[in-house]
Amino acid sequence: MQKIVVLFILYISNVGNIWAACPDYLNVDMEVLRSNKTINICENFGDSPILIVNTASHCGFTPQFEGIEKLYKQYKDQGLVVLGFPSNSFKQEAKAKEDTAKVCYINYGVSFQMFAETFVRGENAHPIFKELARQSSPPSWNFNKYLIDKNGNVIDHFGSTTDPNSTEIHRLIQTLL
Repeated sequence: MQKIVVLFILYISNVGNIWAACPDYLNVDMEVLRSNKTINICENFGDSPILIVNTASHCGFTPQFEGIEKLYKQYKDQGLVVLGFPSNSFKQEAKAKEDTAKVCYINYGVSFQMFAETFVRGENAHPIFKELARQSSPPSWNFNKYLIDKNGNVIDHFGSTTDPNSTEIHRLIQTLL
């Protein structure tokens, strides 16, 4: 019995350490796309490298969902987390979250975590994107990709024209895993 108590205490202290290491800007509750459910990024993904992507349903880069999904499937079992943030900051997001969900889940088969619509630029930008901009640069358009390490540091920022399956993105992900 004592062994179980000691193991439990060690487990709890390790979980606490993981959450304590998560930066404040990621310690937020986000609404899940097409749901009233919210999840805390730190609690769910706090000890993993993360690829954050600002998305839009009606953009010339929307087919990048396929490449992002492929990237996610390739590395998810090794610890990579992909977080998608639909945004109308560039006036190309669907008006209804049901339509956004259809584009993501039905049209492109997205299985990585998608959140409800989020501002990604300007003074109304969500704190996540304000910090990403501070560490690198704000998204210049839809489908900007931010690769961050498990401590919340931006390792690199890739613009819309960078294919999600570029050699450089793969190389950097592999160094983080």
